[in-house]
Amino acid sequence: MELLGVKFAPLNTPLERRLQTLAAAAWIMMLVFGGFTSCVITALLLIYTSVVRYFLLVYLAWVFFIDREACERGGRSDSWILWMRNHAWWHYFCAYFPIKLVKTADLDPSKNYLLCTFPHGVLCTGAFGAFATDVLGFHKLYPGLRVRMLTLGQHFNMPLFREFVYSFGACSASARSIEHLVSVPGGGRATVLAVGGASESLKCKPGTYRVILKRRKGFVRIALKHGAPLVPVFSFGETDLYSQVDNPEGSLLRYLQEMLRKFTGIAPVLPIGRGLFQYSFGIVPRRRPVTVVVGAALNVPKISEPTREQIDEYQKKFIEKLVELFETHKHHYLPNPENTHLIID
Repeated sequence: MELLGVKFAPLNTPLERRLQTLAAAAWIMMLVFGGFTSCVITALLLIYTSVVRYFLLVYLAWVFFIDREACERGGRSDSWILWMRNHAWWHYFCAYFPIKLVKTADLDPSKNYLLCTFPHGVLCTGAFGAFATDVLGFHKLYPGLRVRMLTLGQHFNMPLFREFVYSFGACSASARSIEHLVSVPGGGRATVLAVGGASESLKCKPGTYRVILKRRKGFVRIALKHGAPLVPVFSFGETDLYSQVDNPEGSLLRYLQEMLRKFTGIAPVLPIGRGLFQYSFGIVPRRRPVTVVVGAALNVPKISEPTREQIDEYQKKFIEKLVELFETHKHHYLPNPENTHLIID
C-alpha cells in the first residue's frame, strides 16, 4: 500500500516477519541511542534517587577503577556471555535479512587468528550476526575457536550500555587489545576486526564495494609480531542495507562528517533505511540478504620486530587473498557480479 509516496507494509504481514523487523529495529536503536540514553539514565538516577544512587556510585567506581581495562584483556568470560549470544532475539535478527555464514576452509583451533572483515558498511551488520551471536553456528563450523568481535573503545566508557556491548563478547579495537587476544597461550581465539573502520562507513553505497585497506598496516604488524594467521572475511550484501544522504567527497557535509569522525572516532553517517511499518525511510536496515564468507587463513611468520618491507609484503599477500575471495564468491551472492568490482583504497 502506498500513500503520499510512502510505501507501507501490508496489514496481513505474518507475526514472524513482524518480530524479525522488531528485532532489527531494536538492534539499531540500541546501537545508535543506547550509549547516550544510558548516560542520561545514570545522571538522572544519581540526581533524583536517594538509595539507588549509592549502589550506582559503587557500580561507577567499579567501572572506572577496577573494570576499566577489561575491554583490553579479553572482555567477559564465555560463561557470562553465552546466554546472550544464544538469545532467541538474535534468531529473529539474523532471519530478518537473512544473514548467512559460509565456511570455505578449516581453521586449526591450536592457533589464534585475526579475522579481517570487509566491508564495514554502516554498522557491520553481517559481521555482528555471524560473530557477535552464536545463531549462525560459528562454534560448530570452527570447533575449538572462541570468537571475539572488536568495536570502538568509547563504547566501554558508557555506564550500563557497556554491559550490553560486553554481553555479546565484544572487546576494544585498540592495538593493546588485539595483541592480547592474538597472543593467548594455547590458541583457540578468533578475533574479528573491521579493518576499514569508521572511515569506510562513509564510503558505503548500495551496489558498490569500496574498502579501505592499502593504508591500514597496523593489523599486519601485530599479526607478524605474534605469528597470528590473517583470515579474510567478506560480507556480500552489506552495502545494500542502507543508502546515505548524498555526501560526495569535497562536499560540505562530507567535510563536517570527517571532522566529527576525527574528533569522536565515530562516523556520523546519515543512513536511509526503512521504518517499522513502511519501506520508504527510517533507520531500520532494509531487508536484504547478507552472506558472510570466511576465507582461508594466510599464515604469517612470527617476527618480534617486523620491518616496513615485511609488513608491506604480507599486506600485499593479504590484499591478494581478499580480492581472490571476492572474485570467487561474488557470482554466488551478488545480483550483478560482472559489473561489481572491489575497489581498494
